[in-house]
Amino acid sequence: MVIEAQRELYPEIEPYQSFMLPMKAAQGEQCHHIYVEQCGNPDGIPVLFLHGGPGSGCRPSHRRLFDPSNYRIILFDQRGCGRSKPYGSIKDNTSAHLVADMEQIRQHLKIEKWILFGGSWGATLGLIYAQKHAERIAGLVLRGVFLGRKQDIDWVYGHSGAAKLFPFQWATLMSLLTSEEQSSPIESIYRHLNGQDEPLKLKLKQALDVWENQLVTLTPQPTAESPDFEQLAANESKRIQLHYCIHDCFIDQPLLSRPFALTDVPCHIIQGQYDMVCPLEQGWQLYQANPEFNFKVVPLSGHVASEPLIQDALLNLMDNLACLENKKPTHATSPKTNDCVDQPSAQGVKPLQRF
Repeated sequence: MVIEAQRELYPEIEPYQSFMLPMKAAQGEQCHHIYVEQCGNPDGIPVLFLHGGPGSGCRPSHRRLFDPSNYRIILFDQRGCGRSKPYGSIKDNTSAHLVADMEQIRQHLKIEKWILFGGSWGATLGLIYAQKHAERIAGLVLRGVFLGRKQDIDWVYGHSGAAKLFPFQWATLMSLLTSEEQSSPIESIYRHLNGQDEPLKLKLKQALDVWENQLVTLTPQPTAESPDFEQLAANESKRIQLHYCIHDCFIDQPLLSRPFALTDVPCHIIQGQYDMVCPLEQGWQLYQANPEFNFKVVPLSGHVASEPLIQDALLNLMDNLACLENKKPTHATSPKTNDCVDQPSAQGVKPLQRF
C-alpha cells in the first residue's frame, strides 16, 4: 500500500536572519558557538524547532512545517551539530548545556514565551526544558516521543528490542564487533568511533546508517549503493548520538517522575502507530502521566516527520494553533489550508497563551 500525504510542506523559504551565538561557558569549559536562524514573520508566533539525534542538525525542510505568514520560525543546531562550532565536539555537551543554550537564545531574541516543536530526541529535549522552564512554554508539540530511559536506548541499540524484529540487519551491524564487544554494543561502537582505526570507524558509521534507515520509516528507503565515504568520514553525528546514549541522555530526573506544570498550555503528542525507533508505548506513558496532553496516534505510520500521515497531522496541528491564536483562517500560502474550525485536528486544541 502506497500512502501519500494530502498536504505538501510550505514552500521553500530562506532565513531573514542567521548568526552564530557564543554560549556562556564556565571557567575551563568549551565555548560553543551555536548557529541560529529565523524565518517567516518576525512579528509572528515564536516557535522553536528542536532537531533530533542527538547529533543531527537542522535542514531547510524543517522550516517548511510552519506557515511563514503566521510563525516566527527559529531553528538552531545543537552543540557539536550542523553549523555550530566546534563541530563534533562532545566536550561540555549535555542535556543541561542544551537547555541553557535554549534559554540564552530566547533571551537574546527577547522572546517571553515560545512553542517548542520537537521530534524524537527533539521531543526529549523539549520535555527537559519544560520541566525547568514551564513559565516560558506557550505550547508543546511532540512527535515520536523518546523518554530517554535506558530501556528506550536499549530498544534501538540492544539485542532484545528492535533487533528481534530486524535480525538480519542487526547481525550485519554486530558482525563488525568481536564476540566480547557484542555483549555491550553501544559502549563498544562508541569506543571505536572515538578510536584511531579509521577504516573500522567508517564501516561502523555506514552500518549504523543502514540499521537506523531500517527503523525510521514504515517503508524503509533504499540506501545508496555507493555512499559518499569522504562525507561519511567527516560526519560526527553518530559519535554525538552515542555520547548521549551511554550517559542515559544526561537526564537527572526521569521525565515521568512528576507531571508537567503546563495545565493551561496546549500540549500535543503525535505518535506513529508503528514507530520502530520510539514505540507507541512511550508516547502513551507520557500521556498517562499527563492526561491533560492531547494524544494522537497516526495509523500506518512510523517515526519520522516526513511520513505522509504524520506530515499531514503536524501541518494541520500547527495551522490550527495559529488559527486559534489569530482568531482567523490561516493564510492561503499553504497548498491545502482550511479554516481551523473545519479541520478534525482542531478538536481539543487549546488556544495558545498570549506572547
